[in-house]
Amino acid sequence: MKMSNQNLMKPHPRLPPNIIPPSPNYHPSFFPSYAHTGRVGPSYLPPDHVLIHDADSIAKMRKAAQLARKLLDYACHPSIARAGTTTEQIDSLIHDAALANSAYPSPLNYMGFPKSLCSSVNEVVCHGIPDTRRLELGDVVSFDVSCFVGGVHGDNCATIVVGDVNDEVADTLGDATINAISEQNSKRNEEASATPSLDKDWRSIPYKNKFNSDEEEEKFVTARRLVQAALESRDEGVRACKPGGCLSDIGSAIHAVADAYGYDTVRHYRGHGISSDFHCAPYVKHYRNNEGMELIPGMIFTIEPMLTEGMAECDEWSDNWTVVTKDGGRAAQFEHTVLITDTGVEVLTVP
Repeated sequence: MKMSNQNLMKPHPRLPPNIIPPSPNYHPSFFPSYAHTGRVGPSYLPPDHVLIHDADSIAKMRKAAQLARKLLDYACHPSIARAGTTTEQIDSLIHDAALANSAYPSPLNYMGFPKSLCSSVNEVVCHGIPDTRRLELGDVVSFDVSCFVGGVHGDNCATIVVGDVNDEVADTLGDATINAISEQNSKRNEEASATPSLDKDWRSIPYKNKFNSDEEEEKFVTARRLVQAALESRDEGVRACKPGGCLSDIGSAIHAVADAYGYDTVRHYRGHGISSDFHCAPYVKHYRNNEGMELIPGMIFTIEPMLTEGMAECDEWSDNWTVVTKDGGRAAQFEHTVLITDTGVEVLTVP
């Protein structure tokens, strides 16, 4: 697979962490265990125990997941994630929006992570730290957005191509608010439900169709293809979920999509169970494997494949967070939080 020739990413300056101190404005239950110390408290679950959520827990998880999706759509909107904007500015918007919705931004101070979302650009696979680098046209950017509300976490991720918007539409975008974007997505979702041929879950803005050079066009077209493959791989992973099914079915479905596109799928980072614990069992491999765990109604976990246009081998920067491909190939990721039901699977991170 031919890879992009973009300049490789490097660390840029960033502002100090915006840690939220204890305050009379926030009940102690507003904060996850690590909010003020950076240390994740002990889980109430035994090691490797898989939580089967009851009706009350599912209701809380559904609320947290829907808010996480609302925040993700805000971060990814082309009026927000546009050329010239820094990922640190987007991080600040998501931080404020989470608080405005009575939620704590889950990544903040999780094991010392210094920001409120993860922003992974081009060859950064995951856990990128927002900084002062300005986004450029054609950048492939994954935003991993999570929130803690009602005592549980919601978690999702999506990848966009910066500036990949039809010129006529770009002139009408303006500055969107989180509520306006949420209303647009809810309306789109309703229309899509009535017309199944529409994509109700992602992307309704026409693609960029005018380019300054063949090189620029190739950059956008190859980026779109990678992003589409990552989206399809996640969705095939979701479709593989059913009660009585096997956890390994998810990895097989994802790997098949990667193979069909000629991409690779990252092995080192996995999906995970989620509840009041940000990360817990089961751990979901996004590649062919022999995990024999049966899927049982009440399980909730994330499916979050990372596809690479080159090889999947990764390195980690000295910040102990930022993960990049060894060969400099770009990466894309999509993530849903899902619930195994009596009849199939429910995606919780929906608009």
